[in-house]
Amino acid sequence: MLDPARSYDLIGDVHGCAHTLEQLLADMGYRLQNGVWRHASRMAVFVGDIIDRGPRIREALHIVRNMVEAGQAYCIMGNHEFNALGWMTPALPETGKQFVREHTPRHARLLGETLAQFEPYPDEWLDFINWFYELPLYIDAERFRVVHACWDANLIEPLRGLHGNGCIDKHFVQASAEAGSFASAVFDRLLRGTDMRLPHGMTLTGGDGLTRAFFRTKFWEDDPQTYGDVVFQPDALPEGVAKTPLSSTEKNALLRYGMDEPLLFVGHYWRSGIPAPIRPNLACLDYSAVLYGKLVAYRLDQETSIDPSKFVWVDVQRPEAV
Repeated sequence: MLDPARSYDLIGDVHGCAHTLEQLLADMGYRLQNGVWRHASRMAVFVGDIIDRGPRIREALHIVRNMVEAGQAYCIMGNHEFNALGWMTPALPETGKQFVREHTPRHARLLGETLAQFEPYPDEWLDFINWFYELPLYIDAERFRVVHACWDANLIEPLRGLHGNGCIDKHFVQASAEAGSFASAVFDRLLRGTDMRLPHGMTLTGGDGLTRAFFRTKFWEDDPQTYGDVVFQPDALPEGVAKTPLSSTEKNALLRYGMDEPLLFVGHYWRSGIPAPIRPNLACLDYSAVLYGKLVAYRLDQETSIDPSKFVWVDVQRPEAV
């Protein structure tokens, strides 16, 4: 799918920060020509989550889709694009739901900015919904891989057998509405990552205002001993929970992406600080752009381990300049 000899610029979650995206592209040597951002020798790869939350979602989608359709970029699906598909897709009658992603206040809040900004452009929104089906759930370029949240070979290999190009269809989205189905597992793991239930029925309210009974976990830790060793999210666990030992069952259930596997790039996790590798073969490119963090890219050439000096970013400014 990708030319292995080519150089790529892998770009983190945009979330509607269109002006910041244009600045990042310009800083990396891309130029706007006939409505498309182009580079003389490189291509962009977006890790998903182009939509939701930000001030210029429609503009961001046009930038990315124009680049993809002109052969200047690839884009994979993020959980927010999948959420939009679920919101718009009628559920199968036997599920007892009206839509794959039920129209609850919580779900409406997450998609609210996108729906509001497209309200004057309903036909355009439906066109983008159809385009989301053209976004693969992962890219495996052999020397490097891209997935929005988590690489799980136990799901990707059978998915590859069903959908060789990594793109899914309406039937797959509808199947995901059934808890415990293969489709549901694929979306949860690849687009949302791994998680673990908080002990003793606890819940935590995160910085985004949402209350959860689960916390996001690392999928690469080799020998974790406590909950604190595996937590991977902006919101810290309470100290007592962080020190809780992992049971053997919990340890065995953890996924491990090996140090000997190809370079892997993900988004999704709302990181902060100075962009850096997580491990020599793993980097997260989501640095909370829409929360006035950084819109980050990694400039990949032929290296076999991630070079800390090849991260580039734009610090996102307050609303008047975003």
